[in-house]
Amino acid sequence: MFGFNFVKFQPSEYVMKVKNGKVVREGVGLSFYYYAPTTSVVVVPVSSIDAPFMFEDMTNDFQAVTVQGQLTYRIVDYRRTTQILNYTYDLKERRYISDDPSKLAQRVINIAKVLTKKYLERVPLKEAVQSSERLAQNMTKDIAQHTEMEKLGIEVMGLSILAILPNKETMRALEAQAREEILRNADHALYERRNASIEQERRVKENELNTEIAVETKKKQIRETQLDAERSVKQKQSEMKEEQLRFDTALEEKKRELIELTVTNKKAEADAKAYELTAVMKSLQDVEPNVLQAMANMDMSPDKLIAIAFQELAENAGKIGQLNITPDLLQGLMSDTGASGSAGSRGSGGRTR
Repeated sequence: MFGFNFVKFQPSEYVMKVKNGKVVREGVGLSFYYYAPTTSVVVVPVSSIDAPFMFEDMTNDFQAVTVQGQLTYRIVDYRRTTQILNYTYDLKERRYISDDPSKLAQRVINIAKVLTKKYLERVPLKEAVQSSERLAQNMTKDIAQHTEMEKLGIEVMGLSILAILPNKETMRALEAQAREEILRNADHALYERRNASIEQERRVKENELNTEIAVETKKKQIRETQLDAERSVKQKQSEMKEEQLRFDTALEEKKRELIELTVTNKKAEADAKAYELTAVMKSLQDVEPNVLQAMANMDMSPDKLIAIAFQELAENAGKIGQLNITPDLLQGLMSDTGASGSAGSRGSGGRTR
């Protein structure tokens, strides 16, 4: 009415009331009366602003990639921002009179694009595709320290890289390469498993062979021990035989010496007897035979005397005409010695003519 109006703003808006080119009132969520012909209002959003972005860039190995992400920021120095950008608000139409507020987001995205390009120029495609988190961390730090952000009075609250994607052909090539790598790894794992199985089998066989070798070695040691024992026994037996031979040899030597000594003694005894007999024969060579016979019959047993008598009878059989031997005489001769003696004493039982 008459150019005076009332306006009310939200708590998420920072308002500066300008009259005749001077800020007469400012704050968050103001409400006031104003005179339209002489008053203008500058409205700056207090809440955070999300600025999604997607742009293409080139990696170190000349591969095109698409970077997709989102940047969150808010205005912290309202006066500095309004000095660079026009945030004048049309109270009647309830909108900004210029498109500068929408350009702020594009300026921030351009800063992010420049920093992203600077990072991607240093890395190859494979590393770039797998470095979303690292790129987001580096860009957040670099944007926060960027001088243009300070001039605009903006504070970066967060930055996230949703994806870094190559074009479809390159993606298929990477997928094929990755697939081949996976297949090679699978084959390598299979070969490793087979090699491990073969190695395990070789170890088992080697252990079996080692066991057999150990068993054969033990058998050899046992056989050698048995042979040593048999050798020791045979050696002992040989020593015993040699000792027995030495004993027998010594015994035979003793026997030989004894025989030689016996022969010597016998020879000496025979020589003594021969000398004695020679001496006796010399002493008896002049004696009559009858005397010698009589001397020989001295102390002779009766049966021998009877035998001599019968011998003399046989020698003188031609001189004897008739010989009568009574049964009593024969019975006496056939009886024992005593009886023979009695018969001899009864020699009268026989007669000769």
